Amino acid sequence: MKIGIIGLGLMGGSLALAFKKLNYIDTIVGYDRNEEHKKVALELNLVDKTVPFEEIKTCDVIILAIPVDGIIALFKEFENIDENTTIIDLGSTKEFIVNSIPTKIRKNFVAAHPMTGKEKHGPEAALEELYKNKVVVLCDLENSGEHQQQLAVRLFSGIEMQLNYMTAHEHDRHAAFISHMPHAISYSLANTVLAQADKYNILALAAGGFRSMSRLAKSSPAMWEDIFRQNKKNLLESIEIFETELSAMKKNIQEDDYKAINEKMQNANKLHDIL
Repeated sequence: MKIGIIGLGLMGGSLALAFKKLNYIDTIVGYDRNEEHKKVALELNLVDKTVPFEEIKTCDVIILAIPVDGIIALFKEFENIDENTTIIDLGSTKEFIVNSIPTKIRKNFVAAHPMTGKEKHGPEAALEELYKNKVVVLCDLENSGEHQQQLAVRLFSGIEMQLNYMTAHEHDRHAAFISHMPHAISYSLANTVLAQADKYNILALAAGGFRSMSRLAKSSPAMWEDIFRQNKKNLLESIEIFETELSAMKKNIQEDDYKAINEKMQNANKLHDIL
């Protein structure tokens, strides 16, 4: 089996490393518009070789590990793909992507979102174990071809991911709360501190809490701008619900209602009984 990966950053590079453990994959090739990414991916042995885009189209499996707007822009390039080719995207939004797939290649396509990552990006950030024991959401899988369904399940199971199935619509609403809204908050938190005149003195005090909450603000702006655009409706809903919760906490503090605050904190503690 020949795998072609478009996008040799954190997600694509890490997936290449994970796939190298599978004995039924013969060759892993890569393509990236960034020449430096291609060079580093070869130096780090993430892929066997880098190839022109046209060669990627001849692979048995094509992985789209690029920003979500870029995924949609590539669809027209695949309209004459072989009927047995499997195209898997790793985008963090799903509904806009799924609704944009040309009918002609819908059977070729598997919409997947591995729930993993880190704030660093680029091929240097690639980790062999990034996907291991993490959840991958497969959306509207019944609309993919039978061959493509089976192959996607085999690949993700092979790298020890936990498979979860849902519609693209459900995925995007859930992802807004668990991923997209937290990124918006982290960026806003970082900018709040950076806007202070004495920001260096403030940041000199930064300890675990601030570092944990602001970590996501290191994430790629190009990637997250696309995600916010594509999942705008769900993101706004999640932010508004969060604002309601934060306003209630603010009101309790204003009114010295520390009993209510304590109850909110105790309720929040229950989150990690679920996680």
